[in-house]
Amino acid sequence: MQLFFTDVQKVRKAGGVAGLSASELSGVLAKHALAAGTPVLLSESMWPVEPLCSWFRELALNRRSAKTMRAYAYTAVMLMRFLGARGLDLASAIEPDIQDFRRWRLDDAEDTVGEAAWDRDAAAIGSLYDFLVRQGIVEHRPWRTTTRRQRSLSSGTRRDLRVRHMELEQYLYCRDVGFGGLAPDASLDVRFRGWRPHRNRAACELALLTGMRIQEWSTLLLPELGLLGGTRQRSAEVELGACAKFGHHRSVYVPADAMELLDPYLLLERPEIVAKAQGTLRRGHRDLFVITRLEADGAKVHGVLEDRTVTRSIRGMDPELRRIAVLETGDGLEPLALFVGLGGRMLTASGWDRVRWAAWERMKAWAASEAAPELPRRCWVYHDLRHTFALRLLIYLTRLALDDGQQQQLPMSTLLDHMSANPLLQVQRRLGHATPATTYRYIRYLKDPMPEVDAAFRGWTVAGGASYADIARQLMNLGDGDASQG
Repeated sequence: MQLFFTDVQKVRKAGGVAGLSASELSGVLAKHALAAGTPVLLSESMWPVEPLCSWFRELALNRRSAKTMRAYAYTAVMLMRFLGARGLDLASAIEPDIQDFRRWRLDDAEDTVGEAAWDRDAAAIGSLYDFLVRQGIVEHRPWRTTTRRQRSLSSGTRRDLRVRHMELEQYLYCRDVGFGGLAPDASLDVRFRGWRPHRNRAACELALLTGMRIQEWSTLLLPELGLLGGTRQRSAEVELGACAKFGHHRSVYVPADAMELLDPYLLLERPEIVAKAQGTLRRGHRDLFVITRLEADGAKVHGVLEDRTVTRSIRGMDPELRRIAVLETGDGLEPLALFVGLGGRMLTASGWDRVRWAAWERMKAWAASEAAPELPRRCWVYHDLRHTFALRLLIYLTRLALDDGQQQQLPMSTLLDHMSANPLLQVQRRLGHATPATTYRYIRYLKDPMPEVDAAFRGWTVAGGASYADIARQLMNLGDGDASQG
């Protein structure tokens, strides 16, 4: 079996299909092409392998992301090969076979996985067997339900939310020294040989002050921030759609500080990048979404995509379509992406990772400086900026709510006041969390208990030789006689 993934752009770059003209090919692709990244499993004789190919098609029609479909496809292929080695297939497998596959993945495979990775495999296998049940291929899943919500196939391990956030000194050091290429004392670092520091600093600030995930802020378009045509709003309100996690729509406020830090990039670096990319963009214009008209309210765009005239909602444009969106200005092709790299294309996740690692190396190089703050053992990730946003906003709103309560001199706020001003609910809405439970996990990080722990035991360590039994006896206010009875 051989696993492939659909890619219309590769078909076009390969010169089309023998026997079809460019216009005929465009018609065929428009009518029959699957979503980009849809898996296709072929046998050795190059026939589709069923029922997996039908399942893959259903995943694509249900608008599963290319990343999810790829992960599900690899899991399904591994399962089929494992069962095939036993002379079984998906329909004949029983619970011990699936559990043996789980044990093999966790303990015996050449590349074993942990419980978290296995739970993703379990989700893929569950989705596959749900499809087989709907198709009548099997009567039910071949494993038992242990509880109302828990399937015996998954690990049952509940993983806690890791919240790593920055203090102010750490953030400024990360933004200015790491991403901006300055020295820790804010002077110019003559050794800096990085690329596009204004863009990178602006991206760092935007991520912090909005709390957006990387797939949200890195795919922003100029019209969404009101930045097309040389104008700039003081602040902006962005309506996230297809680029938000799970496609859950939400509104994101972009404050004035983040907009102001975009100016050096928009005025100094971006025009140079776009000018140098004109030749590349013109040569590859057939692979681009060339926009000819933008509606006045900035909600929709009209243009040519794959030789067809189309209209698209900006909020509904996925990252792949945003990456190839350019505006025909008459003087050249203007990428609609806010953050662009070589060739005028939107930076990919791997491109931003390279920026992040380069910034980390600069931060480590200056770590011995007196002006440098303490760095974590592992490299900062962009999601740490989102955690920092959440925690700082939660602390501020909590203090604000307490101050309001004291000014009103009320023993207890009314239910309406509590519901409208509840800091956790406000942060949940800003972050786009599906449930309040995710936001509640931030509470434990609002105050670091370790300084209190150090202070509690500092007297014991100074006294020297205090045993844990002595500490416990004192903390529980027990005498020698009482302690001996324990």
